Amino acid sequence: MLSRLFPAIVLLCLSSALQAQSEPPARFQLFGGYSFLSNSFNGVPGSRQPLNGWDAAMAFPSWHHIRFKIDASAYRGTNLGAPQDAFFIMGGAQYTWRLKRESIFVEGLGGDAGLNKTWPANQLAGETASFAGLMGGGLDTPLTRRIAFRASGGFQYSYFALVGSPPIYLPYRIPGLPTNFGRISSGLVWQF
Repeated sequence: MLSRLFPAIVLLCLSSALQAQSEPPARFQLFGGYSFLSNSFNGVPGSRQPLNGWDAAMAFPSWHHIRFKIDASAYRGTNLGAPQDAFFIMGGAQYTWRLKRESIFVEGLGGDAGLNKTWPANQLAGETASFAGLMGGGLDTPLTRRIAFRASGGFQYSYFALVGSPPIYLPYRIPGLPTNFGRISSGLVWQF
């Protein structure tokens, strides 16, 4: 019995060792770069201004090509006489495929969005917090053994509303106030 079991155990260990050599080791990823948002938060039709900002993310080592990812981004600009100062922090999953040297990924993130109080047109009062979601993907191209260039894009959702006058302060929306945004980011990824 033991003589039949021993070759099976050796074969199992050898096959897992060969598989481990064919896949790169799981590593943390740290990303930082430029980000572009397609519209300002008060960008009603006829007055749409894109916002520029930064994006930073950390992805944990993968398990079956899936990584847990934390993403933070911020955007600044002015539209309709009001400053737009937004900050997003989201978490979720990233699934990655390797094609020769490049890595292609898709991701789904959800979290919190914050915005300055005077973001509506003419600096009226507005909500300062909202749910945020991002569905997207991208491509990593290696530059060195540990550093890669990343280009990514996606569809971002957030729902900010205006705030009524005192003493009620009820939120309300005007027609055309955006909730859907296009987001593009590019920068460097460090794998460690």
